[in-house]
Amino acid sequence: MPPRTVLDLFRLDGKKAAVTGGSKGLGRAIAVAFAQAGADVVIASRTKAEVEAAAGEIAAATGRRIVPVVADVRSAGDAERTVRAAIDSLGGLDIVVNSAGINNRKPLVELTLEDFEDMISTNLTGTFRMCKAAAPRLIEQGSGKIINLSSMLDHVAIPGRTGYCASKGGVLMFTKALALEMAPRGIRVNALCPGPFRTPINKAILENEELNRQFLEKVPLRRWGEPEEVGAAAVYLASPASDFMTGSALYIDGGWTAQ
Repeated sequence: MPPRTVLDLFRLDGKKAAVTGGSKGLGRAIAVAFAQAGADVVIASRTKAEVEAAAGEIAAATGRRIVPVVADVRSAGDAERTVRAAIDSLGGLDIVVNSAGINNRKPLVELTLEDFEDMISTNLTGTFRMCKAAAPRLIEQGSGKIINLSSMLDHVAIPGRTGYCASKGGVLMFTKALALEMAPRGIRVNALCPGPFRTPINKAILENEELNRQFLEKVPLRRWGEPEEVGAAAVYLASPASDFMTGSALYIDGGWTAQ
């Protein structure tokens, strides 16, 4: 066999992945990137029409097997069903990406307890539920990659984001602790921390000229990130190229957190 080249280290041929929040935004970009790199992917989303349409489009574009699952990470049963779909439909599970997330932009005096708890349950506890469901399989095989979508807001804050910052700060520390726990078992756990990206979750800012200007003034590169840029970083974290990396946070934020 010829020696592997550096680009070979980024291939995901034969790998099986599960991506929550995979029907749109950064989750979809990650699923597309994984499929382009050779993986088969289960994508999970709460909306049946969206996840089925996304799966069909990604499969047609990449030639890989893309399995849609209607699931809500706020449910432990749905998390377990997502993992089981990968094992049963794809024949295994090597990569877990926790991308499902919500944001609620309100000052504290307007943020209800229900608003706050929904962000925690989706962004933080949803990550826990998926990791909990996948861990037995990954431990049994002695390998695997877990990528938790955190945010630059686990490191810096913005007014009106108390619930979101709290949830993503929790994701970061959960990732670090789980990485230490899983390292002896051959499982790598890392956080991917995006900044401002051109995705549906940021639609309200993108369509508001003044808010958009304020955001871009804080980004040294003076532009929004494009979803495929997160997809490329996720391939790195999922591939053999990052085998000596665990418990780390990879920030993709146009330089925001360097200030």
